[in-house]
Amino acid sequence: MHSLEGVTRSDQYRALGLSTFAFTICFAVWTIFSIIGVRIKGELGLNNTEFGLLVATPVLTGSISRIFLGVWTEQFGGRVMFPLQMLLTAVCVWLLTSVHTYEVFLLAALGLGLAGGSFIIGVTYVSRWFEKEKQGTALGIFGAGNVGAAVTNFVAPFLVVAVGWEGTARIYAVVLALTAVVFFVFSKTDPAQQERKKEGTKAVSAKEQLAPLKNLQVWRFATYYFFVFGAFVALASFLPRYYTGAYGLELTTAGVLAGLYSLPGSVFRALGGWMSDKWGARSVMYFTFIVSLICLFLLSYPEASYVVDGIEGPIEFRLGLSVGEFVAITVVLGFVMSLGKAAVYKHIPVYYPRHVGAVGGLVGMIGGLGGFFLPIAFGALLDLTNVWTAPFMLLFGIVAISTVWMHVAIRRMERKRYPELQGERDLSDLPDEPVDGPDEPAIANKYP
Repeated sequence: MHSLEGVTRSDQYRALGLSTFAFTICFAVWTIFSIIGVRIKGELGLNNTEFGLLVATPVLTGSISRIFLGVWTEQFGGRVMFPLQMLLTAVCVWLLTSVHTYEVFLLAALGLGLAGGSFIIGVTYVSRWFEKEKQGTALGIFGAGNVGAAVTNFVAPFLVVAVGWEGTARIYAVVLALTAVVFFVFSKTDPAQQERKKEGTKAVSAKEQLAPLKNLQVWRFATYYFFVFGAFVALASFLPRYYTGAYGLELTTAGVLAGLYSLPGSVFRALGGWMSDKWGARSVMYFTFIVSLICLFLLSYPEASYVVDGIEGPIEFRLGLSVGEFVAITVVLGFVMSLGKAAVYKHIPVYYPRHVGAVGGLVGMIGGLGGFFLPIAFGALLDLTNVWTAPFMLLFGIVAISTVWMHVAIRRMERKRYPELQGERDLSDLPDEPVDGPDEPAIANKYP
């Protein structure tokens, strides 16, 4: 762990504030297709599967690039990598306005997707400014930059109406370029880079940084992130289309309602970091998965009509969620997903302080791939089943599998830690220290 000697609270807040602002702008750019894609879909006559691929393509680049950007940030520092990434992305967003065919749109979307790689740059940069005990809260605050998705959902529909989708893309490109300049001018080199320069030591090689990726634990963290982040990105992009199709709402209204999901799914990430510091990331993950299962079960149930043979004749009734009920459930879902995102990243600087870039990059990549594959799967499910709620059925299955796997893995670790209790069937959970009693003398003696 590098030294924080000489680092003031002002330095910490400066790094955190600038990084969070830059990540918010990048995330807004990353999800721009959720709004302008609806107009492009109409202009090109795309089906749901093609639209899903268009929305998901930027997420592919943003996901895969994270592991490389994480390694490079470990070597060159966030003060260098963040502005470079934003400037390159701004150029790609500006060039998007000169595209006219679907195939070239997909290529342009790959370049725009670099905006998503900003996350691991910020995680690596911010984690170097804070003590281990405060990293969960700091990274949670930084991760609240996911609110950029809500910014796009709230603002972009009105920009599209006012200046068209091309003008909206140009405005986004200019704002992103200006953010890159502001970040470079006002940010400072992180303590780890300063210490390395002072001592004349070389940066950790890419091979050494990637070494922890052989641990199954890292991949387990990544699968959790596949839902809490990947599904968040997917739903932020999919919900405007859902509201316009399933409920027949205008694009501006659909964007605002989708923003109501994205907003708590972003800003409460800071709360998730604080909760993970205080009560542990494991408890937060249990809470996230259980509440998500309840929400997704309700969202999955398709609107249906029933006829019951009553005493005095047939009784007809319908089941389905109103717009208000649907929005309320998505708000709760977004809230618990924001807690889960913070909980996953609480682990990384604690377990792998010298490999935050590589490990965080892999976890972010897998999570981001969820944001790539899920919109495509959503579109394909709609085309195949013709049922609007089918995407939520898929998410319910993913969360159910993740919950079971997490619980089984935790119980296995507990039994490995306390082998004397492997035959115990009466305990619903293991205490921090085995309870002293007349029937467990061996355990009590071994663990006083």
